[in-house]
Parts: sequence; structure tokens; C-alpha cells
Amino acid sequence: MQGVVNIGPLAMATDRLLAVALVLVFITLMDRVVARAGKEARAANGLALVGGLVAARIGFVLQHLDAFARDWWSAFAFWQGGFSLWAGAITAAAIIAWRMKPRAAMLKGIGVLGLVLALWFTGWSLLRPSPYKLPTLPELVLMDGSVEQPTALTGKPMVINLWATWCAPCRRELPMLVETAAEADIPVLLVNQGEESGTVSRYLRQQGVSHAGIRLDQQGSISHAIGSTALPTTLFVNAEGQVVETHVGEISRAMLLAKIAELEAGD
Repeated sequence: MQGVVNIGPLAMATDRLLAVALVLVFITLMDRVVARAGKEARAANGLALVGGLVAARIGFVLQHLDAFARDWWSAFAFWQGGFSLWAGAITAAAIIAWRMKPRAAMLKGIGVLGLVLALWFTGWSLLRPSPYKLPTLPELVLMDGSVEQPTALTGKPMVINLWATWCAPCRRELPMLVETAAEADIPVLLVNQGEESGTVSRYLRQQGVSHAGIRLDQQGSISHAIGSTALPTTLFVNAEGQVVETHVGEISRAMLLAKIAELEAGD
């Protein structure tokens, strides 16, 4: 699947893998700057890194405060994604300028930060997956047993979330996804992969979760067609039937609503 790197049984989005790699580059280069500055050097590596990441997360939360107000605890769920690059970069630069000594080392530290930002923009422009045609959807079974034909969704932007009852992050995000499916102006399809209707119905009943948006793909046809090896996976599809973005792993309400707004704006 585009935008995903498989490492053994694990699947990791390319943007997250790139971010981890650049964090390691930042730490390595900053350590070299401090080492070459000699005994008088004062390091700001750890503080700049932690402060930048915290500021980047806070910046994203403030941008989507309405969504986080409904799930305030998810503001701490950084693994779901959602960071403001410029809030983080400005904060990290300010910490380096404040804490790093001598001045020559501080200027080199600012240069390292600038290099890492340049590598991010360059790397992401090269690795960012191009939109691709969504494979033909199979007939999807609703929880009342009726069948939804794929032609009913033609020409509409939509969100497709692939999940299963045995998947822990799927279970965590499902109540929020069901709420969003009931409220959204575009279809949000929560397509269970490979499980029988009795299993899914029993799980929803036990958890007190509505059937809104739930579909069954009992053969796991969609996962197979897009080459997905990870659940949950969320596909954002435009009105032309192209997958314009893929989110692998648990997603926050804020991230989901932001991507839905982008789909609606492009409709």
C-alpha cells in the first residue's frame, strides 16, 4: 500500500518513519556541534527536542480546539498524529538561541534545525504518495442484512475506515468514528474486515455502540485490493474516486474532521 513501510509484521506510515529518522539526525548533529564547541559549550539538544515536540502538539490542539473539547483526553494521544510543524520549529529555535552556548555553537544549532526542516520538506515531497484510483468496492453488507451496491457511492467524496473487533486501536477509535459517521455530511464507511455479522453485532451490543456507518466486508476484499496489512486504516477518497490520503493506525477526532473538511472543500 502506498504511504506505508512494512517492517516484518509491523506497518508504519512513511511520514512517521521520516519524522523518526529526522529526530535521530537532529540528535546526532547537535551532539557533534556541542562536542566540537569544547568544555565551555552548553547543550540544548534534549530541551529543544522535547520543547519543540510539545509545542508542535499544543499548536495542533489549539488549531482544532472544538474537536478536542469533545475528547479532551485525546490531546495527549500523540501517537494518533497531529502536530503543528511551525509551532514546534519556532519553539525549538527559541530554546536553542536561549540555552546553547557559546554563540558560534548556538548559530550552528540553528543551522542544524534549518537543515532538518529542509530535509523534511524535501523528503516528504518525494515520499508523499500520489492519489490513486480506489479499487472497485465489493458489495457491502449493512448490519440489518441489506446490501449496499458500490455504484451508490459513485461520485461522492467519502471516508473508508477498515477495522476489526479483535484490533485494540480499532476498538478505541470506533465510538468516535460511529459518532462522526452519524453527523458527517459525506459518507463515512466503517468497514469491518473479514468477520461474520454475528460477531460484529455481538461486539457492538456489548459495547453499547450504534450501527451507524458500520459495513461488513466479510472476505476482507478492500484490504486485499489496496494491499493493506494494518488495521485500522482510514482512506480519504475524493469525488473522482481517488484515494488522496491514507492514515494508518488510530486516528483522532480532530485529524478526522480536518481531513473531512478538506474533502468537502475539494468537492
